[in-house]
Amino acid sequence: MATRRDGTAEEEPLLGERGDASLPEGKPLYYNFVLGTAVVAQAGAWIITAIVWGAVFSNDLMLFSAHPLLNSAAFLFLIQGILVLQPTHTARQKKQGTYTHAALNDVGVLAAIAGLIVIEYNKFDHNGTHFESPHAILGLVTYILVTLQALVGFTQYFTPGLYGSVDNAKAIYKYHRVGGYITALLMLATICAATYTTFNVNVLKIQLWAVVIASVLVVLGVASRIRLAKFGWLAGK
Repeated sequence: MATRRDGTAEEEPLLGERGDASLPEGKPLYYNFVLGTAVVAQAGAWIITAIVWGAVFSNDLMLFSAHPLLNSAAFLFLIQGILVLQPTHTARQKKQGTYTHAALNDVGVLAAIAGLIVIEYNKFDHNGTHFESPHAILGLVTYILVTLQALVGFTQYFTPGLYGSVDNAKAIYKYHRVGGYITALLMLATICAATYTTFNVNVLKIQLWAVVIASVLVVLGVASRIRLAKFGWLAGK
């Protein structure tokens, strides 16, 4: 029988044992991208991205084409940002993980902003409506949360003085983590809602069932590696 690693039950992931969600000493940081159920999340994230890119490049390209391409790329980078940081547990790992997490998120946020600019320019250019469909409304909320998450995450780690002290900045880590998972769910919901847009129905023809299945893989892969201890009193600890 395999023995458990030292640590309390609260430090274990939602599924499996503690070691399933902790980067072993001596392993390179990039191992986090495939550690434990990360492979499940990766499968879902890459399937979604491949579906979107395949559908876009199977049709004539136009300015609007950049919107789904950029946003799916943003989604992929932001998911990687979650996966690379989740299993870190030593000071050295956390520092390396945070820098990589920030870099991946920066690329993801920039891609998302570019995607927003493209769709808004296209809307104004064609006198289209703004933020009326479920996809558009969910997208707007997601854009806002992604931006807020990036700002809070960056400032609490790199400029903690803005919060009065390092301890004050650390005190909101748990909220940043929760916000990250909520944002990930909203990204998936936004992608699912996109299958009902006129452009998808008439041009891209991405099937909802395919996106839902891939989304479930992402949720299972990410959620299974969550360690409740990182949520502090939010997890009843």
